[in-house]
Amino acid sequence: MSQTPDSAVRTYIERHRAAFLDDLAEWLRIPSVSAQPDHAPDVRRSADWLAAKLEETGFPTVEVWQTPGAPAVFAEWPSGDPQAPTVLVYGHHDVQPAAREDGWDSDPFEPVVRGNRLYARGAADDKGQVFFHTLGVRAHLAATGRTAPAVNLKLLIEGEEESSSPNFRALVEEHTQRLAADAVIVSDTGMWSEDTPTVCTGMRGLAECEIRLYGPDQDIHSGSFGGAVPNPAAAAARLVAALHDEHARVTVPGFYDGVVELTARERELFAELPFDEESWLRTAKSHAAHGEAGHSTLERIWARPTAEVNGIGGGYQGPGSKTIVPSSAFVKLSFRLVAGQDPDQVEKAVRVWAEERVPAGIRHEITFSPATRPCLTPLDHPALRSVVRAMGRAFEGTVRFTREGGSGPAADLQEVLDAPVLFLGISVPSDGWHAPNEKVELDLLLKGVETTAYLWGDLAETWRHAP
Repeated sequence: MSQTPDSAVRTYIERHRAAFLDDLAEWLRIPSVSAQPDHAPDVRRSADWLAAKLEETGFPTVEVWQTPGAPAVFAEWPSGDPQAPTVLVYGHHDVQPAAREDGWDSDPFEPVVRGNRLYARGAADDKGQVFFHTLGVRAHLAATGRTAPAVNLKLLIEGEEESSSPNFRALVEEHTQRLAADAVIVSDTGMWSEDTPTVCTGMRGLAECEIRLYGPDQDIHSGSFGGAVPNPAAAAARLVAALHDEHARVTVPGFYDGVVELTARERELFAELPFDEESWLRTAKSHAAHGEAGHSTLERIWARPTAEVNGIGGGYQGPGSKTIVPSSAFVKLSFRLVAGQDPDQVEKAVRVWAEERVPAGIRHEITFSPATRPCLTPLDHPALRSVVRAMGRAFEGTVRFTREGGSGPAADLQEVLDAPVLFLGISVPSDGWHAPNEKVELDLLLKGVETTAYLWGDLAETWRHAP
């Protein structure tokens, strides 16, 4: 297999490092907070900035796509080779809210380098990881002498990921033909640690609901009426208590239908990671591990579906006592889903489960938010092998495998475009996504650049011979 010369790639990256970081800092100064309406002009400015930079990088087609919310950026650079695969890179240019008074050591939108770390909101999530693709493709071209990438390269960088991507699926469906790809690369993820490079192979889906329970038309005296009428707060507590059995398995009938079980090889790969449960518990601010019997902690958070009680309330909440039967109560639940589960079927199952457990005299309402589907990359997929090889060259070591316990819009791309999703990220847990003093490790950021410089050639060559 022919390879892009490693020394040529690294030399090019080092020569352009300073200008690359200056450009990234300029982008990070734009407070593109999609969740705050006052920053809507900044989100638009962020999209325009990125579009201009992608044109400067060399993409012949760059467009800002409007949505009912924040704009996305699309770019395309054809290979010119009719046999070349088409790859779509996904990321987002919006960021979480941030203010100095939240606990930042410096202005979150004034990037600062301390040691070998760049601190700013969006440094890792996700502007830094989007931006490394610009220098990566230029290094790929410079080292190979090509005038266009070895793959047909497309980018879709959305502007509402930090606001739950309310318009993303509709955007993908509207532009399905323009976005058509053989594989999708998601650069909105991370690695196990600085010295353990990893590739994520799956992300859980998410279904959320709120159950409202209504009893008496108003709060009533517990002495005059208690014990003789149904209590919605007690009904809420019984619902929560019935959600799991003694083995921490979800009791909703049909909940586990279709779940893709871990293979023995996948369990072995998880076990290879240097996982320290005591350290993990300290990070979790928790005092004991707990979960579905028969599974390790990593299996529980990466590869098993879960049901969590996110909130429960009802009745008097103030100091002292107020002897009432409350008129209403609520429960907020979230279900993390794994490959093989259908969010629509889970919603139906939960509705039936709740209906059967709410006592007579209690009226209930269940509201589900839009769901996110799970996604999983087969370990033997040729595109995944290319990602692993490219990252192994950049990090000069063994690349291991993880999954993500959280959820994101990657599954929409997988489902609408009918293309496998692969994850390429270099962020580490200490980067502090969504937290004060978010940062990115500069050495790792440049390893991301280097990985993409190798990836396009490897992918183009091996895809033709993929089984």
